[in-house]
Amino acid sequence: MSLLFRRRHRLSRDRDYRAVFDARRRKHAGPLTVWSRPNGLANPRLGLSIAKRIGNAVARSTLKRRLREAFRHLQHDHADPPLDLVIVAKPHDLLPEPAYRELLDAAWTASRDHWSHRTARATRPDAD
Repeated sequence: MSLLFRRRHRLSRDRDYRAVFDARRRKHAGPLTVWSRPNGLANPRLGLSIAKRIGNAVARSTLKRRLREAFRHLQHDHADPPLDLVIVAKPHDLLPEPAYRELLDAAWTASRDHWSHRTARATRPDAD
């Protein structure tokens, strides 16, 4: 199991971000809001939306680095179904990376359960 964060693990196109936001599934975890959508690929992908109100460039880059690190460690635990995630952060004091990992894990688990339940319900044969 490799703990890499490659290009295929990133959301990079505006239409990919828009698709996640249009799915309208979000989970709040502390100062983070995690939007999710199944992606139909072999691996989950991460997108970050960190506004300038978070702080200066150093603070925003530090936060993004910690969130990518948390994603990198959790991506194999939450591989089924693979989801596109967009993390939006509210202004807050920076937390240590393990705290972001716990917050992301909780939000990702809730999102995964939601999409798994929704998929199972959609494929379940109707009993008449």
